[in-house]
Amino acid sequence: MIKKGLKVRILTGRDKKKEGEIIEIDRPNNRAKVQGINIVKKHVKTTKEKKGGIVSKESFIHISNIAVINEKVKSKKTEAKK
Repeated sequence: MIKKGLKVRILTGRDKKKEGEIIEIDRPNNRAKVQGINIVKKHVKTTKEKKGGIVSKESFIHISNIAVINEKVKSKKTEAKK
């Protein structure tokens, strides 16, 4: 089960083998945003509240291209030696 805040590794694409933390999940479309992964440039129009320009931000990536990293699991070899 993929949840917000989990540490994951990217399996495919231009960010292959990179690691990051899940910041948002889109369950109906099976997609997730990972911090620092799949950065896209978005052109934003100027409004009264915000200044416009080109903004870099994370985009969604399909969850089939993500693997959860479980750092708490130890290998069987180290447990057998004890």
